Amino acid sequence: MIVVERLSGGYEGVPIVKDVSFTVEKGKILGILGPNGSGKSTLLKVISGILPATTGTILLDGKDMKAYNARTLAKKMAVLPQLHANAFSNTVREAVSLGRYPHQTGFFSSWSELDERAVQYAMAQTGVTRYEHTPMEILSGGEQQRVFVAQALAQTAEILLLDEPTNHLDIAHQRQILDMVRKEALECGLTVIMVLHDMNLASLYCDELLLMENGCMRAIGPPHEVLIASQIEEVYQARVATYAHPEIPKPQITMMPAASKHQQRAVIVKEDFKITTDYIQLKSNIPLKTVSSAVHNPGIGWYDCLVNRSVAGDYIIKDVKCEVAEFLQREHFSLTSTVVMLTAVSTELVALNEYKAPFGGIFVVVTAGVGKAVDVSRTHERQDEPYIGTINTWVVINGCLSEEAFFQAMMTANEAKTKALQSENIRDERTNTIATGTATDSLLIAATQKGAEMLYGGPITDVGKIIGKGVFETTVQAIQNYKMKHRS
Repeated sequence: MIVVERLSGGYEGVPIVKDVSFTVEKGKILGILGPNGSGKSTLLKVISGILPATTGTILLDGKDMKAYNARTLAKKMAVLPQLHANAFSNTVREAVSLGRYPHQTGFFSSWSELDERAVQYAMAQTGVTRYEHTPMEILSGGEQQRVFVAQALAQTAEILLLDEPTNHLDIAHQRQILDMVRKEALECGLTVIMVLHDMNLASLYCDELLLMENGCMRAIGPPHEVLIASQIEEVYQARVATYAHPEIPKPQITMMPAASKHQQRAVIVKEDFKITTDYIQLKSNIPLKTVSSAVHNPGIGWYDCLVNRSVAGDYIIKDVKCEVAEFLQREHFSLTSTVVMLTAVSTELVALNEYKAPFGGIFVVVTAGVGKAVDVSRTHERQDEPYIGTINTWVVINGCLSEEAFFQAMMTANEAKTKALQSENIRDERTNTIATGTATDSLLIAATQKGAEMLYGGPITDVGKIIGKGVFETTVQAIQNYKMKHRS
């Protein structure tokens, strides 16, 4: 455990770091962030004793750091500085072995089995064992960095100070090193303080973050309390956006380019839609921001091609994603820039309408196969095998939506679809109650992101009103097309 209380220090008595306080418990990792010149590395040097502290105290396990002599302190605290100057040539093994120096009574005269195990373990953990007898100077910068991390690890100290440990490393080795640091912290109770430039790595691997600004603490706390977009923008003077990591509850940061009046944006016109016997397609000259429940490329992304593919009613494929990918390759569509939905409805029954609005307007495209419509409130009563429905809905907006507006637009569109089913008296054939959809409906909202941002997309907003009207009318038309087909 390390406790830093009101610490100030720097070069030649000039306090670069001012009044910094924090505590890092045993087994925890603190990440230090901040722009260039904010005092990150200086703070680490003052903590390690490389630079003098002008005021404040540092407690290691409740004892003032000044009470430790150099060798005892080296057993307690290991330091990986940012830059390494090699005055003479070492092999990798020799470089890593230097981490054991504080444990020796003479210059490696008391090398023990414990020392050997520590060196071998450190090399294995950092992936440098294969370079054991290789001279340091012929290694790449990234390989050398891993050796120096191994050297610090071999010291088997209780506190580890790391200044840019992922410097020069590719993403695979960044993960390897930080996974190793996290493992040592969790399993061995290692206390870690590390300076990182990459805010996303810091968020993923650190328990708490300290954000530095002009030598002072701007914020400290869990990643979600520090990586706030407005705060990061003020400290770094750069536009950013935050989003949730897809697998773990940690925030991530995306850099936003400077807004430009000359930034190219799409404008969708009716001629961009194409209807063939096999599919309905929208091809845009510029990617659209898209939220969908599609089969291929679902979720949130930027795509320039939308496809609603018509398949047979008995389409049962074990690996649908693989079959759809084969279809895209066969038809010369891009796998990475195309969103695909599947429908059991013939493409000739599609309803496509345009609705003008002050913000630009929308297109609504619906295929509605309602022969197996269901009442969602009663589906718990039935045991059906999967089958193709479906009501597939596209809402393509010539306008700019916020993240919140996208999801509200989906809700508005779904409510309008349900109202259309009620209006057309579409019933669940098993319960004879009004249907709310089919078992495999799919919905897509796409926007050009051109124009003033619309913050909300609910039913009483400007865009929500058009979506409600458009989806209702177009769904009714698609249902009627379906009914007419099945009467004949």
